[in-house]
Amino acid sequence: MPGFAEERFAPLRKVFEDSFTSGAEVGAAVCVTIDGETVVDLWGGHADAAATRPWERDTILNVYSVTKTMAALTALLLADRGELDIAAPVARYWPEFAASGKDAITVAHVLSHSSGLSGWAEPITVTDLYDWDKATALLAAQAPFWEPGTASGYHVVTQGFLIGEVVRRITGRTLGTVFRQEIAEPLGADFHIGLPAEHDARVAELIPGSTDTMPFADPTELQRNAALPKLEVADTRTRAFRGAEIPAGNGTGNARSAATVLAVLANGGEAAGRRLLSEAGARRALEVQVEGPDLILEMPVRFGLGFAVNGGMMPNPNTIYWGGMGGSIVIADLDARLTFAYTPNKMATTIADTRGFTLLMAAWEAAGHL
Repeated sequence: MPGFAEERFAPLRKVFEDSFTSGAEVGAAVCVTIDGETVVDLWGGHADAAATRPWERDTILNVYSVTKTMAALTALLLADRGELDIAAPVARYWPEFAASGKDAITVAHVLSHSSGLSGWAEPITVTDLYDWDKATALLAAQAPFWEPGTASGYHVVTQGFLIGEVVRRITGRTLGTVFRQEIAEPLGADFHIGLPAEHDARVAELIPGSTDTMPFADPTELQRNAALPKLEVADTRTRAFRGAEIPAGNGTGNARSAATVLAVLANGGEAAGRRLLSEAGARRALEVQVEGPDLILEMPVRFGLGFAVNGGMMPNPNTIYWGGMGGSIVIADLDARLTFAYTPNKMATTIADTRGFTLLMAAWEAAGHL
């Protein structure tokens, strides 16, 4: 198995290797950092379904909603610098957003999926996601689907446009540009929101496990709306998709880059020898904004500022996490100063996919937290 794992993480390596032997994986990577130091960095398998391209050290792939954690960190960075007030109305930075009764919706509402804008009210196509001005103008014009702040309703695609437009209005740069210049490049992290064409040859092929992205037998109108426009796996293979900025779902990276970036939060604002946030600024991700049954996901979630916050199922209370459709998952454990990331290209067939969770449990156990 290419890569390395410290000796105490040998059980995690064994779990990872067995997942290929059993056929659970085609290609994947897993990475763990503790105190900002990489203790596990493993990859294996193939980057394509035909098994003609080995998964290399620098293979990257679309990680869907793991991208949301990178967008959230970008917002937290601006907040820590005093450029963004998370408690302020979105309209302070984006005046047009006040239309249709949205003048009181705050940046915190957007980061916690409780703004009421879980989808577009007007019909929208995949191609429209590549048109930043159109996607954001439609959101600015519409009314919320429920009273903001009263409940979360997972903003599947819209969250990235909402956060991104606030970032653009403050900085004059796109979110992907701010993320690259202020976070990814200083940390040496190979994660991109808007992938330049020269990296296309390194991108692993996502292998669909199911064509149904809404795993509910009888979805509500709100759930159906949140799943639109329906992105097919074939869309992710296009230059238009890869090159666009969809900060809720088209980030391209791997386990190493994701774990490296989130080490900033796990280690009090510092990673790779660079301080990006104050410790207080990093810990803001833990501030729970809303909790209870999510209107879209139909499961209880505690949402902080851009991340789900441990609700009692994880060993350390100050743990934040999120995952992406297909199985990618990221964790930042601020108590253990540990980050974990897992990025497969064989997509999950059910919402109950346990591949990443099994590896995560092995990581926590090896680190002495189980």
